[in-house]
Amino acid sequence: MKIIVNGSCGRMGREVVKLIEAGYRDSVIAAAVDINNSANEKFPIYENIEDFDGAADCIVDFSHHTTAPALLAYAVRRKLPIVVATTGQTEQELAVIRAAAEKIPVFFSANMSVGIALLVRLAKTAAKAFPDADIEIVEKHHNRKLDVPSGTALMLAEGVRQVRPDSEFVIGRHENGKREPAQVGIHSLRLGNIVGEHEVILATDTQVITLKHEAQSRSLFAEGALAAAEFLIAQPAGLYNMNDMIRD
Repeated sequence: MKIIVNGSCGRMGREVVKLIEAGYRDSVIAAAVDINNSANEKFPIYENIEDFDGAADCIVDFSHHTTAPALLAYAVRRKLPIVVATTGQTEQELAVIRAAAEKIPVFFSANMSVGIALLVRLAKTAAKAFPDADIEIVEKHHNRKLDVPSGTALMLAEGVRQVRPDSEFVIGRHENGKREPAQVGIHSLRLGNIVGEHEVILATDTQVITLKHEAQSRSLFAEGALAAAEFLIAQPAGLYNMNDMIRD
């Protein structure tokens, strides 16, 4: 499986490169792309993905959400499946992703962890099983993370809304007043070097259920991205996510 790693010199891009160099899922680097180009004797690094026209099976993107239009245009032109592993997309960028998925296989997830995909499932199950429970989501990340709340926290909240359509998201709590039953609170903490923690807390008058996922290493996201690439290259055009990959 020949992979183009977009954003190869970033924190997550380096994790993907490290796994590929170790032979994870029989993958090899077709090319690496990063605006912060640096010499590498093992594989070429391009500042612009358009400069690479060699053989590849899939693109894995850990760069920045603003690259979506140009990157997806390249993927469509070359008919290459692409794993979009960035977060923080605008509505316009999401529209670009959806349009590309009509022509090529696109894997898009706010979190590349299989464990998080399972957490979303469990949150939906719990929200349905306890229809009157209050639900709050707490996410913790390192102090360098830019987007608030995390894309994963929003993904968890959207999962809850699938089984509770009247859910109202409250980003943090800043005003006095009684909590409304339909509210789903989303709270963000930025501390030290925390890789990523997400909790979904459900509380009734008689019990509290806490569902939690804690990332111990950033390599788990790289593992998920390469697993997604392996899954994607066998799929027809369409928009896919972790639920599709782990579906029974």
